[in-house]
Amino acid sequence: MEQVRIFALGGLDEDGKNMYVIEVNQELFVVEAGLKYPSSEEQLGVEIIIPDFKYLIENKERIKGVFITHGHDDVMAALPYLLKQVDVQVYATELTALLIEKDLKKEKINKKINRIKRNGKIKVGSITVESFGVTQSIPDGVGLAFHTKHGSIVYTSEFIVDYDVRNEAFMCDIASLAQIGKAGVLALLTESVGATREGYTSPHHKITSIVEDCFEVAEGRILVTLYKQNLFRIIEVLELCKKFNKKVMFYDQKQLDLLKMVSKLGYYKFDEKDLISSQEFSKYDKEVVCIVSGSGNEVFKLMQKIAIKEDDIVELSKEDTVIIASPVVPGTERYASNMENDLYKEGVRVVKVNAKEVFSMHASIEELKMILYLFKPKYYIPVKGEYRHLVANANIALNMGYRPDKIVVLDNGQISLFTDGKLKSTKEFLTLEETLIDGNEKLDVGGMVLKDRETLSTDGVIVVGVVINHRTKEIIGGPDVQSRGVIYLKDADYIVKQLADILIDTIEENTKNNTYDNMQARLEAKEKMVKYMIKETGKRPMILLAIVEINIDE
Repeated sequence: MEQVRIFALGGLDEDGKNMYVIEVNQELFVVEAGLKYPSSEEQLGVEIIIPDFKYLIENKERIKGVFITHGHDDVMAALPYLLKQVDVQVYATELTALLIEKDLKKEKINKKINRIKRNGKIKVGSITVESFGVTQSIPDGVGLAFHTKHGSIVYTSEFIVDYDVRNEAFMCDIASLAQIGKAGVLALLTESVGATREGYTSPHHKITSIVEDCFEVAEGRILVTLYKQNLFRIIEVLELCKKFNKKVMFYDQKQLDLLKMVSKLGYYKFDEKDLISSQEFSKYDKEVVCIVSGSGNEVFKLMQKIAIKEDDIVELSKEDTVIIASPVVPGTERYASNMENDLYKEGVRVVKVNAKEVFSMHASIEELKMILYLFKPKYYIPVKGEYRHLVANANIALNMGYRPDKIVVLDNGQISLFTDGKLKSTKEFLTLEETLIDGNEKLDVGGMVLKDRETLSTDGVIVVGVVINHRTKEIIGGPDVQSRGVIYLKDADYIVKQLADILIDTIEENTKNNTYDNMQARLEAKEKMVKYMIKETGKRPMILLAIVEINIDE
């Protein structure tokens, strides 16, 4: 009997944080290990969010490998956090492996990534894993097929169909897809981000025809904002620079390093004579293009820094043209809006690539139909996207004649169990918690830090301190009351006095009853202060109490 379990630790009903698990009997295979960016309104101070690795840690002995399909943060950037807790084999194509190793080196993790081909087969544990090339916004992207006794489990990763691609590192190997489908597919996991979009993504994913006029008529320099991992789009800009004899400056040296890595692998060649350094930038007028790139909201922050004249390298002039070729993604809306607003204040020409005109490089409806037609899966599992995207993807399969019992729409942690090639259950659930990362440190999973930050941002903080004699508990200093973001103390003396009196009365009462305990006194006083502040101000500020006890020689 062969049992297969398929579930997600992230990536369902959300944008990013992709991590999928395929279990074949007792062997466990992980696909992707990505992050997502937080909602700027709700998750204060959190930089990134990664999957809950608890299940993988508990079952680390059964993990045969982690497979990363391409070099985007939403599928690979959580890997260092996983490898710090679980030592497992990692598999990726050449460029993706180099990017992973670079990230691991920064985290002082010494690990060699196993290289796989864009189109090839390897044996991992008892399973043959086949990789097939797909067209993505970064070179070397692949999909994966895990061959089992009752058919393959196929994960397409992100993909589009672009018949005009001539670069092998970007090509989609449709012949391999058809062969895998012909051999039999048990379950197909396909991305859903573009499942509400009519037609094909290609050629709407290209920006060349939209921004080419800017290169032709620009009176001054051109600055272009781009996501650093969207190399397809960066190469488009470089080709336009070549066509119009423009010099190129990369604002971020790391972006140039990535292009050099791509060039070294033979995926794209560019003439380094066309590059200029940041020191040379001011010498050029019309003949230069500055590429401002970054991840997530970083690109918008960098461009805003330039717009508000806080940058040491670039100073805008009214003759400059700024092309915003980095469309807004979830979690970046506020940063993008602030940047655009400040650019207009500077009087530069702003050209914004409209997301309705230029599509992200995700499969649209016709491409999803094509992939279903080629693979002919027994079961269809939409992945990667918000819940509305998953449902839209499921409806595509319904419209192609798939019965509802052959379409499996899951939540994160919901396990689909297959026995001998038949779906038996989706009733089992894993309890998952998001892991929040603040800078390089992990925040508590329960979210108490976030709750404290939210309280501070809305209701403020009050600090009340007092010094007492350790032996007699007599007040010898204070109380001192400080408020931030709650009330203006000079206009609320009565509140200050009452808060001070609450602390003094609590200490004296506990001392009189011979029940004084420092921590207990603070908790009791805090509870009284909270009730008082709600009654007087309608706010529930964070209240921090300090009772300092000192020894006094008599």
